[in-house]
Amino acid sequence: MINEEIEFRLFELQDEEYRALQSAIVPTVDAARIIGVRLPALRAYAKEIVSRPDIEDFLHALPHRYYDEDQLHAAVISDIKDYGRCINEVERFLPYVDNWATCDALIPAAFRKRPDGLTARTGVWLRSPHVYTVRFGIGTLMRYYLGEGFDISYARKVASVEHGDYYVRMMVAWYFATALAKRYDQALPFIEQHKLDVWTHNKAIQKSLESYRVTPEHKEYLRSLKIKA
Repeated sequence: MINEEIEFRLFELQDEEYRALQSAIVPTVDAARIIGVRLPALRAYAKEIVSRPDIEDFLHALPHRYYDEDQLHAAVISDIKDYGRCINEVERFLPYVDNWATCDALIPAAFRKRPDGLTARTGVWLRSPHVYTVRFGIGTLMRYYLGEGFDISYARKVASVEHGDYYVRMMVAWYFATALAKRYDQALPFIEQHKLDVWTHNKAIQKSLESYRVTPEHKEYLRSLKIKA
């Protein structure tokens, strides 16, 4: 069966040094669930199995026992080219995502053309009570809608997210730091007018200052907008 085959293969790919690193940087995951497979190996393996006729058995076997199975699951979904099938698998998987790394590993190639209905789905995700569904919704708007297809209403939706969780607030900050790099004139008023809570506001500025995509002149002005706690 594919599920047993996948577990066996993941342990073959185990890297103990990487396992220790993942245990440290993904604190919301029980260390006993981490096998320790590096992302390039996971992504290569996902490409091997995504077209198998029995891959649905793996995708439907939720929740998975191991964190690395979740990472592989995210990589497989990311490789599904058909949008309808992809969005169904995303919706099925999101409630089981329990950490930032798996959430951020879910980058569906089928979303790149910004298909009809995707922004409506992000609106639903942003209103979810589930932390990583909200984070995924913000990440989707950041990855696919800050270039061509940008609309100021998307930035307003992100700014209006009210969530106390660290991983959601960090993604809001990341969104606006990226927006300041790609859409400076449109993003700047959200900082000037203090549309974000103080922590997220300052974190967005910090991440912008660390970005090579933000000009020195813009960085100098953004420094002046930091709020003293």
